[in-house]
Amino acid sequence: MNITGKSIRPFIGAKNYTVSRRFYRDLGFKEIITSPNMSYFHIDGFGFYLQDAYVKDWIDNSMIFLEVHDLEDTLKYIQGLALTDKYENVRLSEIVYNDWGNEFFLHDPSGILWHFGKFKA
Repeated sequence: MNITGKSIRPFIGAKNYTVSRRFYRDLGFKEIITSPNMSYFHIDGFGFYLQDAYVKDWIDNSMIFLEVHDLEDTLKYIQGLALTDKYENVRLSEIVYNDWGNEFFLHDPSGILWHFGKFKA
């Protein structure tokens, strides 16, 4: 038997669960509350679980790579949300050009590092 998957859903934590939930909704994710301490956030059939749990070493080492169709438009969209003004500790980079493709970075309010990227053809 081979593994045939339908989705992959990482679990991430939050230093302040209420703030992180608002951040991800503002970013454009839809929220499904699964329990008082966990929600599933998704866009277009992919997503992740956000937990009301904070372990500094875990959060400081959590990274998520989100491949997007149009990197420049995605960056402009996120810049337009002014998340760095609305949320403490949120940081957004410019595009970094690499041999394998390009990416930019977004740190959520807890410090989780998101890579938004596009691979070269």
